[in-house]
Amino acid sequence: MAASYEVRGNVAVITMNNPPVNGLGYDTRRGIAEGVDRANADAAVKAIVITGAGKAFSGGADIREFGSPKALAEPNLLSLILQLEGSAKPIVAAIHSVCMGGGLELSLGCHYRVAAPGTQVALPEVKLGLVPGAGGTQRLPRVLGVENALNMIVSGEPVKSEMLAMAPGQKLFDKIVDGDLMAGALAFAAEIADKRPLPLVRNLKATHPDADAYFAFARNTVKAMAKNFPAPARCVDCVEAAVKSAKFDDGMRFERDTFLALMMTPESKALRHAFLGERAASKIPDVPEDTPQRKIEKVAVIGAGTMGGGISMNFLNAGIPVTILEMKQDALDRGVGVMRKNYEAQVKKGKLKQDKYDQRMALLKTTLSYDDIKDADMVIEAVFEEMGVKEKVFKTLDEVMKPGAILASNTSTLDLNKIAAFTKRPQDVIGTHFFSPANVMKLLEVVRGEKTAKDVLATVMAVGKKIKKTAVVSGVCDGFIGNRMIEQYSRQAGFLLDEGCTPAQVDKAIEKFGFAMGPFRMGDLAGNDIGWAIRKRRAVEYPDLKYSKTADLLCEMGRYGQKTQAGWYDYVAGKRDAIPSPVVVEMIEKHRASLGITLRKISDDEIVQRLVFALVNEGARILEEGIASKASDIDMIYLTGYGFPVWRGGPMCYADTVGLFNVVQAMKRFAQNPRDDAAFWQPAPLLAKLAAEGKSFT
Repeated sequence: MAASYEVRGNVAVITMNNPPVNGLGYDTRRGIAEGVDRANADAAVKAIVITGAGKAFSGGADIREFGSPKALAEPNLLSLILQLEGSAKPIVAAIHSVCMGGGLELSLGCHYRVAAPGTQVALPEVKLGLVPGAGGTQRLPRVLGVENALNMIVSGEPVKSEMLAMAPGQKLFDKIVDGDLMAGALAFAAEIADKRPLPLVRNLKATHPDADAYFAFARNTVKAMAKNFPAPARCVDCVEAAVKSAKFDDGMRFERDTFLALMMTPESKALRHAFLGERAASKIPDVPEDTPQRKIEKVAVIGAGTMGGGISMNFLNAGIPVTILEMKQDALDRGVGVMRKNYEAQVKKGKLKQDKYDQRMALLKTTLSYDDIKDADMVIEAVFEEMGVKEKVFKTLDEVMKPGAILASNTSTLDLNKIAAFTKRPQDVIGTHFFSPANVMKLLEVVRGEKTAKDVLATVMAVGKKIKKTAVVSGVCDGFIGNRMIEQYSRQAGFLLDEGCTPAQVDKAIEKFGFAMGPFRMGDLAGNDIGWAIRKRRAVEYPDLKYSKTADLLCEMGRYGQKTQAGWYDYVAGKRDAIPSPVVVEMIEKHRASLGITLRKISDDEIVQRLVFALVNEGARILEEGIASKASDIDMIYLTGYGFPVWRGGPMCYADTVGLFNVVQAMKRFAQNPRDDAAFWQPAPLLAKLAAEGKSFT
């Protein structure tokens, strides 16, 4: 049973015990219900205390039961809360550490609540595209005041218990217990054991002096801040129902109907998919969770450029000492100077305290000699993206690094197995593909070579977590998961220019769909010369692969993007605003004329479908080849590294939402376009199979 029962004196103590956060799964709910019945049947028991074992009171619903029959099995959370309210003996919730979602709703069904200081209290359901579903929107305004409660419900952010206890007129906590929480809860339970009638949150009133004006203001604010998410506005509706419903149960019915309606929205499905996908990314099918890990206490980084500096900052931020190695002192000084500038900007904005900045910089060492990094537990190479350069570095690392050190490459496209073969210890070699700017972007693509040892993979995944990255495993192929897919997306963007679009039209359509940045603005930011180098390599390796020539013509004009203040767009020094360029439009028109293409009007829908379904088709091939182990891994890469709109859940989740049958039908239409690549639009066998069987990726 996931809840234990014991009697201390004349108080029954029910302890939730469902690690890691005492999720309110079926067994936990049943254990609490049985404990309450047992306590009420025992004449020697005068009061009941409910608490949580370990590091949480309760984090809410048990995510392992999402979507399963157990999640709804009786007693469900609503039934359990009714049972608590109906108990003949007083129930005290002893809250500590984490009290969120269903855990907070459970406590609001108890007669009294005592809390340890520092407890993180929240109703985070809005982050899953939902409203609280077990009375949170009805009870919290009654104990915390309408405005404080609505702020918590709409943001989903945690607030410390002692801050909430200071809210004027609050009835959320009867006591903040300094010292031993259980001793304090038992003393409090003894104190109130004979008090009657038992107080119920449902009997309190939720009031506001100017309700109509306040809710109109709240609704406008929420719509402006969360236009693509329906849940925040529905949170406002539910709290308004708490204030305006004639009976408490009317408000509860409204909340429940709203919760169930939101469960069916594509936005909530996408957010829940992302939430579960992030947790699933760390689970690797053939690497057990208890795989022993190597100790990572010292890290070395080769290269002090943009990537090397950014990578180093991640480790310094996590309190891990870093030694950066460069070939020349001026490159080293320049790199460290950029890191200082980044940190100083954070200090200036109040995002970083001066003493923290000093601590981080104190962990940094620099060197021009490989001899100074030989004792590092992990070394990450961030040098120029060229196989000959990587070969030199890895041969040297093989000679100097201590046995058991992890040798990592930040390559974004090159063959990791070849890189590993430059050493006599391929089992210690792994890819750690950081995304630029490396100190900001959440994604870390962890590339598993043919011979990468399981303990190396487990260690690097744990390191990813420690430096606050979303780490996703990829197998070895050209471009790995993210860049291999984005190449197909970019190819389609090029064909659209040939057929009649301008760069601004393509970017606007995909940004309206929800991408943070369109393909042409993205190219200008990354540097168009990078894509040019890849296409030159492709021309040798895959001479039949078709591209629009516009991107090469752009690079021949020296328009590499923001760094040259001219790319697909024009730029003004010191600003990042993309200004449509007449020169580029003229170049595209001339190129189109040279091919004898008649301009045609292309809809935003076609632009979006061609770009996004190109990602989907390539993603399906990647899944089939085992480069990605699950569709949600691909989605996590696109949500955290490529600006895919979170409310659409990633390309594979979005394809499921559209329906794979419809995706395949669109691909068949695109294959008829003589200016496109008909071979590419043949649905990947996995996609064709799933569509034919009426199944989905996720």
